[in-house]
Amino acid sequence: MIHWNVNPEIFRIGFVAVRWYSLLFMLAFVAGIYIMNKIYKYENKPVEAVDHLLMYMLFATVIGARLGHCFFYDPAYYLSNPIKILMVWEGGLASHGAAIGILIGLYLYSKKYKDQPFLWLVDRVVITVALAGAFIRTGNLFNSEIIGAPTHLPWAFVFERVDLIPRHPSQIYEALAYLIVFVILYRLYMKQKENTPNGQLLGLFLVLVFGFRFFVEFVKANQEPFEQGMALNMGQILSIPAVLAGIWLLYKVRPEKKDS
Repeated sequence: MIHWNVNPEIFRIGFVAVRWYSLLFMLAFVAGIYIMNKIYKYENKPVEAVDHLLMYMLFATVIGARLGHCFFYDPAYYLSNPIKILMVWEGGLASHGAAIGILIGLYLYSKKYKDQPFLWLVDRVVITVALAGAFIRTGNLFNSEIIGAPTHLPWAFVFERVDLIPRHPSQIYEALAYLIVFVILYRLYMKQKENTPNGQLLGLFLVLVFGFRFFVEFVKANQEPFEQGMALNMGQILSIPAVLAGIWLLYKVRPEKKDS
C-alpha cells in the first residue's frame, strides 16, 4: 500500500498560501484556453472571443460547483446559514453543480455570440472540461479529499491526513478516466472538425463521464452522513439523468439508415 501525506500547500508567504489544488485548477483553464484557441482557428471563429468565453466558464464553474454542493448535499444547513454559501475557501464543490453551471453559462454566452450556437459551443467545450476533470481530481488527491472506500488491494492509499485505513485511490481512478475521455473526444473532433454533428460530443461526454462516475461511486467513501444506508448515493442519483440525456443526444445524431 502507499502512504500518502503530501502537504496540500506548495508554499506560503505570510497568510497567503499557494495550494496544489488551486494551481491545478488554473492549469486546467490554461489548457482549455489553448485547446479552444486551436478549435476557433480551425473553424475560422474569432479567437479573441475565447477570452470572453473563459470568463463565462470560470464564473459558471465556480458558482455552479459551489451551489451544487450547498443544495445537493446539505440544503438545510446552507439555507439556514446563507452566508456560508460564499465561503468557498472552507471547501465544498460539486461536479454535477459545475456541469449545470457551465451549461447555463454557455447558453448565456451563445446568446451574445450568434455565430457560436449553443450545441456547437458545448460540443467543443466538453473536450476541455474532460481534461479539466483530470486536473481537478488530481488536485483532490493532493488535498486528501474525496477519498475511496476501504480496501486491501495492493495499490491502496493510506491518506494519513484523514485516517490510517487503506483506501481506494478513487481520485486517481477518476483522473485517469477523464483523461481517457478527453483523448477520445479530442481525437473524434480532430477527425470531423467542422463536420461534427451538433450534440455528438456532448452526448458522448455525458455517457462516458457520468457513466464512469456512477460506477466509481461504489468504491468511494460517502461525502455526507445522510448517504449512509442509501442504495445509491447522491453522486449516483445525479449521474443517472446526465447519462440518459447523453444517450438521447447520441440517438438523435445517429446516422440515418438509407433504404436499400
